Amino acid sequence: MQLICARTISSLDVDSLEARKAREALFRGESGFMLYLSDGAPPPLCEERLISLGVREALLWLHEEENPGSFWE
Repeated sequence: MQLICARTISSLDVDSLEARKAREALFRGESGFMLYLSDGAPPPLCEERLISLGVREALLWLHEEENPGSFWE
């Protein structure tokens, strides 16, 4: 698996108003693209996701500038 792009998104937790750094990473493997998402919470509370993406979705994620983090929705 090859890392294509990784980024960090600064945000505030709505409940605690604690500053967090969410992480996103796009990987390309033999079976397509995989997007890793982490909400930036401390380890026991951290929410992580792996999402399989097609080529079109991967390109959209790569060029997402105005609304970073939209794949959480």
